[in-house]
Amino acid sequence: MSSFAQTDRTTLKRLPARGTYDRETVYKILDEAVVCHVGFSVDGQPYVIPTGFGRIDDKLYIHGSAASRMLRSIEDGINVCVTITLIDGLVLARSAFHHSFNYRSVVVLGTAHAVDDSAEKMTALHTFTDHVMPGRWQQVRIPTEAEMKATLVLCLPMEEVSAKIRTGPPIDDEDDYSLPIWAGVLPLSLTPSEPVNDPKLNPGLEPPANVKNYSRTH
Repeated sequence: MSSFAQTDRTTLKRLPARGTYDRETVYKILDEAVVCHVGFSVDGQPYVIPTGFGRIDDKLYIHGSAASRMLRSIEDGINVCVTITLIDGLVLARSAFHHSFNYRSVVVLGTAHAVDDSAEKMTALHTFTDHVMPGRWQQVRIPTEAEMKATLVLCLPMEEVSAKIRTGPPIDDEDDYSLPIWAGVLPLSLTPSEPVNDPKLNPGLEPPANVKNYSRTH
């Protein structure tokens, strides 16, 4: 299927025209983002935790310490809400009321389960690493057995998914267009600076090409 099935929980109520359920659109947003926010509730107390993630087809993987309260809570099969947001620009209108952002966002609803299969777990860790820095997995030492045991990996099947996107200039009230106020969009992007060497780096080592040429856009 080219689109995720629209459900009552993923149907956009506010500005539904900005919504999409197209898989490729969702994939592009996820693959460009670095951090997701995981929302869940334990004993009536809601939490929203930022964390790294990786995607393999229609599955999201998150990971962390095996002692993590968030991961231990989620692996029990409770409902979670994962959100990802990319900010593409500041939308500066003539009125304060109509200021906005140009953005791309994704919401994933569902339940996660622990990854127990060692091969799938290693593949997920490979995906995490290369999601943050493409090609990095081939440049580093892979996790030891002890490190694998200390790491909990969770898989969230992407079944209830929606994306929401805003593009374009500000939308002002008709009477405000004649006001002598600058309005428009200030584009924003994630731009890397020069790599900074680890103080304990062995002499003579230079950043590899994937670090020097790093970009989040694909």
